[in-house]
Amino acid sequence: MKEGWEYKKIKEVGTVIGGSTPNTSNKEYWGGDNCWISPAELDGSHYLYDSKKKITDKAVKEKNLKLLPVGTVILSSRAPIGKVTINKVPTYCNQGFKCVVCGKDLYNEFLYWWFWGHTNYLNSIGKGATFVEISKTVVENIEIPVPPLSEQQRIVSYLDSAFAKIDAVAKNAEDSLNEAKALFQSALTKMMEPKDGWKKKKLGEVLNLRRGHDLTHSQMEDGDIVVAGSNGPIGFHNVATPISPCITIGRSGSVGSVNMYDKCWAHNTTLYIDDFKGNNPKYLYYILTSLNLAKLNSGSAVPTLNRNFIHPISIPFVKDVSKQKAIVATLDSLKSKVDQLQDNLSRTLTECTALKQSILRQTFE
Repeated sequence: MKEGWEYKKIKEVGTVIGGSTPNTSNKEYWGGDNCWISPAELDGSHYLYDSKKKITDKAVKEKNLKLLPVGTVILSSRAPIGKVTINKVPTYCNQGFKCVVCGKDLYNEFLYWWFWGHTNYLNSIGKGATFVEISKTVVENIEIPVPPLSEQQRIVSYLDSAFAKIDAVAKNAEDSLNEAKALFQSALTKMMEPKDGWKKKKLGEVLNLRRGHDLTHSQMEDGDIVVAGSNGPIGFHNVATPISPCITIGRSGSVGSVNMYDKCWAHNTTLYIDDFKGNNPKYLYYILTSLNLAKLNSGSAVPTLNRNFIHPISIPFVKDVSKQKAIVATLDSLKSKVDQLQDNLSRTLTECTALKQSILRQTFE
């Protein structure tokens, strides 16, 4: 233990308050003036300024809800355990929270950062068969380090500054990726605009789509062939759909999502091109990518996409395969930059998370 620090149970330095959820089917409970939050609203923001749902005075009274004053540390105590925020407005909360009103010896932002850095520990103390939860009693008896208040405030200031710099690095990587995506999309649109020598064609004249084939997880055999679902890989198999490359369109679920693989088993949640009709496959892939196929959704409760709605779509088309290849080369070059920046963002986010955890360990251990 660091000099001047001592461990205390949360109930010794704060008051733990649980929440409740009014009956969602009772209209008299909803649409009032009282803020009420659920774990789904915790999006990683440090402070919660308002809530999407409001409850009535009737709900407050009948559910015996306790108002959380401004500055309460709000912790999700059901899966996903460990989401945490601090409220900027008085609010009531869902039963999936355990909330701590800090006493005079505990700085609320210090507790926020302690919770933030101990997600694995918080999950390890959750109990339950139907769903894992940390009870009010368990939260009350969690032991936390309690340095002098001035030291808590100094630590919070340091963490706020350090994490802001780390977040700025991640934000720069994200902004670079978004700029590259916008540039690629603009180029894709321009490359598909009609030019001299191009003709109007129906998609069914330049490619043929076929519905994918059913394959349950239990039927998948060990192999390295991607099973292509509506929005990407959903497994692997040892047999491929007999055409390569494999270009799929989300048929149900992620309707209109276009993906391309060297080989794949096209699942029945997709449509796939089974005849390129002499055209460059990648050129056809980019054509499909440039179209808003999701708007052709013909389903109701379950979104679906019918190939009979796609084949009649009229597009500007260049038949010369050498020109198709030139278009593909230009778009591939831009797409490779997007892919590089996507990899860079993923790597940066991983490194930033690891750095934050390292800083928190050094701070609290």
